[in-house]
Amino acid sequence: MTDTTFLGSARLDRISVSAMDNNVYLLTAPSGEQLLVDAADDADAVLTLLAQEGPLRTVVTTHGHWDHHRALPAVVAATGARTAAGAADASDLPVPVDVLLAHGDRITVDSGGAVALDVVALRGHTPGSVALALTEEDGSGRPGRVHLFTGDSLFPGGVGKTRSPEDFTRLLDDVEQRLFAVYPDDTVVWPGHGRPTTLGAERPHLAEWRARGW
Repeated sequence: MTDTTFLGSARLDRISVSAMDNNVYLLTAPSGEQLLVDAADDADAVLTLLAQEGPLRTVVTTHGHWDHHRALPAVVAATGARTAAGAADASDLPVPVDVLLAHGDRITVDSGGAVALDVVALRGHTPGSVALALTEEDGSGRPGRVHLFTGDSLFPGGVGKTRSPEDFTRLLDDVEQRLFAVYPDDTVVWPGHGRPTTLGAERPHLAEWRARGW
């Protein structure tokens, strides 16, 4: 089943794939050009999703863990799309990465740049994890509202899994400083697994997360 939401002039389609409930997000600009976030699994389902519009210009992989890029080789082979990922995770992907992303970069859905995403590095779940921030444009139903595609760095109820106390501290520091300190409470969080949340729903729990250490 495909969930469809309009983020200003962009359309967001979401499907869940695999037993791990991985989210695959497809952004379509008014031109019909597309950007995919995490070709996680089930290439046939992803390619069916892509067939609604086209062409697919870019596949962004939020981080290098295997469950987020199992369909990537097949999707790239079928579409010729360029690939993008955080520079520190690029070597973990099963295909060459065309665009190495860094904190503060911007990547566009369409060639004309009508729909753009800001890149937010969130270190800790993996060294090169990135989130993508889309801001609805003036004239939309909710001008200025931000949508964050956070991969496995931020979920309802906490940050992503980390391997050491140092990684946890780095991830929570980045999430606090680069997401919660920057974006307002109505910002929508679209995680790598499961249902969306908002920064406002999660903000009261930040101290609790830090105290529990996960």
